[in-house]
Amino acid sequence: MDETGKDTELTFFTTNEVAEMLRMNVQVIARKLQNGELPGYKIGKDWRVKEADLFAWLNRHSNQNQLSPRDQVIERFMNRGRFDVLPAQQKRRRYIIEYMLQQFELNRIYTEKEVNDIITRYHDDYCRVRREFIDSKMMNRKNGKYRRVVSYTMTK
Repeated sequence: MDETGKDTELTFFTTNEVAEMLRMNVQVIARKLQNGELPGYKIGKDWRVKEADLFAWLNRHSNQNQLSPRDQVIERFMNRGRFDVLPAQQKRRRYIIEYMLQQFELNRIYTEKEVNDIITRYHDDYCRVRREFIDSKMMNRKNGKYRRVVSYTMTK
């Protein structure tokens, strides 16, 4: 314990101990340490892994933290809250268009300017996105007024 009463004990594991705990080959663990994928400290010829770093690494690689295909596409193409480009592949583009669609309230009527303003928060080509909303039957347009289609089902 330090002077503040906090427990400062550090626990380190050897490469063999990590491999045994994870039921992995020692060479695989050593390779992950050498590549920097798994954080560790090289002391002479041996590696040491801090317990907290090992658990953080396991959390990052847990199946529970896997992103859905939709979220993977959005994360890949979103840059600082905006989409610089829309993917050419239709399914990927659909995920992004649907993400923008979710910014519109159901049962609310929007003017074209309001639609453009909301789209522009996420992508510069508001004409193309607006056209995809209409062509994909995500929104209805009548007399220059837009409404999100309630019955539209998002892609899985």
